[in-house]
Amino acid sequence: MTLAMPNERLRAVMASGGWTHASLADATGVDTKSVERWLNLGRTPRRATALQAAEVLGEDVHALWPALRQPRAARAVSPELVALYEQRADMPVSVLIDFMARARQDIDILVYAAVFLHEAYPRLNDLLRERAAEGCTVRIAVGDADSENVRQRGREEKFGHGIESRCRLALMHYQPLSGVSGIELRTHGTTLYNSLYRADDQLLVNAHVWGVNAYAAPVWHLRKSNDNGNLFKTYADSFDAVWETARPVTG
Repeated sequence: MTLAMPNERLRAVMASGGWTHASLADATGVDTKSVERWLNLGRTPRRATALQAAEVLGEDVHALWPALRQPRAARAVSPELVALYEQRADMPVSVLIDFMARARQDIDILVYAAVFLHEAYPRLNDLLRERAAEGCTVRIAVGDADSENVRQRGREEKFGHGIESRCRLALMHYQPLSGVSGIELRTHGTTLYNSLYRADDQLLVNAHVWGVNAYAAPVWHLRKSNDNGNLFKTYADSFDAVWETARPVTG
């Protein structure tokens, strides 16, 4: 059975332009329930309606609904790219939490600290325990506060020792999960080019930009594709590579 997936790209474009379900429905001549299905169930409208919606939203129709792309047509974006946030701060934390809540097989978190997760959603550990109890494999890798790469990141971001303190705080947040069946916590000292958040076939990539704090750097939302896509696999393999170098946290 294919699970309905929300159209996060459409949601982001509507939010940035101040569009509501009702206003977009009025502009395209459909009812609000249709717009809700486009957003929440990932439904693709008829081509004429999609073209009209894309025009009023000022977005490429194939970026909003890749399924409308004609065979052999030139591809402006990868079908794996669902949404692009200019800054992580633009992405509602609920997007990430919803991913994890729907996960049935895999949850992977690769960060230096990302303490914003626990600050914005204090029930995160409870959610991860629940997912593990339902059969998910949960892997969490946070930065080793004593590693040179973490210290270098602090210097590059002009964050000083703050990044090291946040790594320790992140470890404290996740420490109660150590020893929980289905959950493994590790620390790593790699040069982290991207923070990764995976839930089954969904992946959020928070790019790291030199001299810029992660919250001000872009995030792209990827969805694993059967269309010979390699973006998702590239980042998933990157997580696995870092995981192999990371040290288990015990006790």
